Amino acid sequence: MSFFGAPVYALAAALFALGVLGFLVRRNAIVVLMSIELMLNAANLTFLAAARGTAAANQASAYAVFVVLMAAAEAAIGLALILALFRLKQSSELDAASDLRG
Repeated sequence: MSFFGAPVYALAAALFALGVLGFLVRRNAIVVLMSIELMLNAANLTFLAAARGTAAANQASAYAVFVVLMAAAEAAIGLALILALFRLKQSSELDAASDLRG
């Protein structure tokens, strides 16, 4: 068993922490979506590092592909919502979206 996993887990944790920081600190909707994508990619990295060298490597790869597909769908829907918000409010800031409550 190699120690390849420890640096990969540390990298995934750092990427996830950067994503959480960007999600909590920024008010721009596009940056928030990029932060969510960064957190999903950190989770993918953890899936693949955990399955490296095991019998479940194919299953972990399938999970990673599924997460990438879900992230692509989330990005498409999120960008469509941001475009609609920008057309209505002329801003991509999340504070402008709070006016849309019914």
